[in-house]
Amino acid sequence: MNTKKYAAEMIGTFWLTFAGCGSAVIAAGFPQVGIGLVGVSLAFGLSVVTMAYAIGHISGCHLNPAVTVGLAAGGRFPAGEILPYVIAQVIGAIAAAALLYVIASGAPGFDVAKGFASNGYDAHSPGKYSVMVCFITEMVMTMMFLFVIMGATHGKAPAGFAPLAIGLALVMIHLVSIPVTNTSVNPARSTGPAVFVGGWALAQLWLFWVAPLIGGVLGGVIYRWLSQEPAGVVAGK
Repeated sequence: MNTKKYAAEMIGTFWLTFAGCGSAVIAAGFPQVGIGLVGVSLAFGLSVVTMAYAIGHISGCHLNPAVTVGLAAGGRFPAGEILPYVIAQVIGAIAAAALLYVIASGAPGFDVAKGFASNGYDAHSPGKYSVMVCFITEMVMTMMFLFVIMGATHGKAPAGFAPLAIGLALVMIHLVSIPVTNTSVNPARSTGPAVFVGGWALAQLWLFWVAPLIGGVLGGVIYRWLSQEPAGVVAGK
């Protein structure tokens, strides 16, 4: 068992959740100098870029259960390692949400019930989008995210640029889907804040596991078919 890989995934997912959700909770609406939707989108994308360069050579830098499952479906990751990766990612996300809660609660008027960067549908969607629309959005966005990841990390892709392509893809995804679901495409990222919000956030969490996982599998399988890669190729090997 290579515990260093799992530790890297935990730290990486901590960084993604803390940086991304932290930008939304602390900085997005800050009076007069708030970073807004574009700033939050950039924060999520940059968290992936920075960690991809930092830990990509250790764990592959998945930071996301849907990415881990999607890479396995695409023949790039051993199925036997899915569970420990996912556990590490969820632990990292919850730890990040805990730290963010401690920091954010230091501000006057802080109210975790306002959302705490949680993902939601219907009344809890930023734009009040329906559950079906939110499901489709999360599934398709995750599918395309995996498609980009598979392509950017392909052996014939330009070397060294994968983190940039993947990070920019995540920025684009957030620019489109923050108004719809507050953007998940990552079950671990959704779980962290939901644990602290409780109630509706936990009740709606199912969608932000099911839709991204389906999308991840679709993206992995479609790219594997398109690129005609041989089965059994493991990323980083």
